[in-house]
Amino acid sequence: MATATVRHSEDIEYAQLPENDRLQATGKKSRRLWPFLAAFSVLLVVGFIVVSREDAGKESLENQRQETSRQVGSPEVVRPISRGKSAGVSEKAVILGYGVSPYPWTNAMLAWQVTSYHFQPERNWMNDIAGPLYYKGWYHLFYQYNPDSAVWGNITWGHTVSKDLIHWLYLDLAMVRDQWYDINGVWTGSATLLPTGEIIMLYTGSTNESVQVQNLAIPADPSDPLLKDWVKYSGNPVLTPPQEILPKDFRDPTTAWLGSDGLWRLIIGSKINKTGISLVYKTSDFVNYKLVEGVLHAVPGTGMWECVDFYPVSLTENVGLDTSVNGPGVKHVLKASLDDNKHDYYAIGVYDEATETWLPDDPVNDVGIGLRYDYGKFYASKTFYDQVKQRRILWGWIGETDSEQADIQKGWASLQTIPRVVTYDTKSGTNLVQWPIEEVESLRTSNVSLDNIKVDPGSVVHVDINGAQLDVNAVFEVSKEAIKNTEADVLYNCSTSGGAAGRGVLGPFGLLVLAEESLSEQTAVYFYIAKGVDGNLQTFFCHDETRSSKATDLVERVYGSTVPVLSGEKLSVRILVDHSIVESFAQGGRTCITSRVYPTRAIYGPRLFLFNNASTSVTVTSLNIWQMTSALIHPFEQSS
Repeated sequence: MATATVRHSEDIEYAQLPENDRLQATGKKSRRLWPFLAAFSVLLVVGFIVVSREDAGKESLENQRQETSRQVGSPEVVRPISRGKSAGVSEKAVILGYGVSPYPWTNAMLAWQVTSYHFQPERNWMNDIAGPLYYKGWYHLFYQYNPDSAVWGNITWGHTVSKDLIHWLYLDLAMVRDQWYDINGVWTGSATLLPTGEIIMLYTGSTNESVQVQNLAIPADPSDPLLKDWVKYSGNPVLTPPQEILPKDFRDPTTAWLGSDGLWRLIIGSKINKTGISLVYKTSDFVNYKLVEGVLHAVPGTGMWECVDFYPVSLTENVGLDTSVNGPGVKHVLKASLDDNKHDYYAIGVYDEATETWLPDDPVNDVGIGLRYDYGKFYASKTFYDQVKQRRILWGWIGETDSEQADIQKGWASLQTIPRVVTYDTKSGTNLVQWPIEEVESLRTSNVSLDNIKVDPGSVVHVDINGAQLDVNAVFEVSKEAIKNTEADVLYNCSTSGGAAGRGVLGPFGLLVLAEESLSEQTAVYFYIAKGVDGNLQTFFCHDETRSSKATDLVERVYGSTVPVLSGEKLSVRILVDHSIVESFAQGGRTCITSRVYPTRAIYGPRLFLFNNASTSVTVTSLNIWQMTSALIHPFEQSS
């Protein structure tokens, strides 16, 4: 096994890094109302980041380009463009303010941003995953795609297949907007695999009058393992908005599950005023549906629920479950993507088939106000059950945080996370855990393995393995004496703290990835331990992007939240680095963070450092780092 030389930086004190002087943006119908909704007399207070969006579905590519480059007052100033709000869908969630000068990106910088083992199309815009499934030896991934431009609009379904969820082959478009019921967009949907082996694909279409409806499609040739061609049902749409649901608040059907009565159920996201809701439908044939009175669940103050997901998890085994499984030893996860703040929230609870309702185990951490899949740039996620390996796979859309002008210049926008296996955390009993699929380890090449590295207060340690494609596993230990002697620190918060450059008794400490040699650019992944007035410890896990780039047309944040740490556990993190993506999994995946970063100087030999900005020493008891080779992602024809 390879070894590495570790050297302490002699000229750099991490606490003395220059203050960040770049742009900081705070990512800041109708059916009769059901009787129970009136019972909510107290709205929950939820802080939202309101993002402006505007429909561009009917704009031509030329109009999009002209509007994007329209200038206000000076040729150096870009006017922010919002696309999609009036249509009610997910588009670029970062809209930079007026007065932002475009950064002079070079071709080398833009080319470097292309990832090597995360899935992304060859070019143009991508957003939500749709209808993932395994069929006749192939994993299928459908995704919302603009075949004409790197901005949102003309949404169709792209299609790609894989044998292992790592190496992908592009196929032709699966579905295009060619009918009155989807002429303004073929939006998010889900696949249901019937016991007979048949595939049912339900998706949201935006009609010629911009009404959100649900449509049915099936494979044109079920014997084709590649599922290249699809047939839309002649009687579409099969579902339209109920009476008191607004026409643009009715979207994203889930995978269906089979009840004990032989009927299939699915849910659709919506809202009534500011209450996010999930509507339940029953069907026997996926053509005729009955709306169940009431809702599966509702949470006041959370706004529109889109890209809803609902699936069982095992409380006793570390395996995934088919979507129709229910009974003893099983609980259900309800997840919603909040349109108001562009975050994915989930909760674990109990599904009652008799009443078609779901209740969270912990109402304080209900959907939209508690736990999140990921505390970084992650949205519109979807799971599917992999029946071959008995696991539930989660995908998440990673949007851009640069300017739209930069997207057009580089010719593409957005990508997907590494597929994650999702299971119930039997150790904490309070949350899910997410972990990269085992297949990603097949990309590992050269390795560095170190242990018992002492990182002194205020120091930075360079580890002699560099690169833009890494798989990093680190375990940290803080002395019990230091923890015992620290004073209460009850005000810490990742987003409002000083980031990685702050100073505390027990943090921050962690790693700097995609770092330039002088640390003028670096992305920090770190822990911070705080003690409450009751003496109990709270551990925070954070990403600091505020020094990740010298570019000026970006939104850079400090992301993070608390992570459960059980008695006797050391602090651990796994980090996947892939050029402009950093995905981190703390404590075995209890808390996850994804960052989208855009280095300009670190691209010339990105480095990896350990750092400790605490006032006490930290020991890295174990450090394993692999360089990662690239996945094979190309058109299907090139594989033959």
